[in-house]
Amino acid sequence: MSRPTIAQLLTGTLTVVAAAAVLLAVSGSRGVFEIAVLVAFAVALGTLATALLVTVSAQRRAAGSHRPQARPTTTPEYATQR
Repeated sequence: MSRPTIAQLLTGTLTVVAAAAVLLAVSGSRGVFEIAVLVAFAVALGTLATALLVTVSAQRRAAGSHRPQARPTTTPEYATQR
């Protein structure tokens, strides 16, 4: 598996922060254990988001490398004189 880019890491971090904020706001948890469980779930969600982004970009790179190259024409159409 390739290393994540800065954009992928930032997407994962944003997912963690947003998920933690939303889960804490919606649940109304006040106990330390409950908050720790919600934050752990948010971290797992951010890790999953980053892993999926890395996998998708690796698949795109692999698919792009197998495309057949277009043959260049000998004389471009715009270069012909009439």
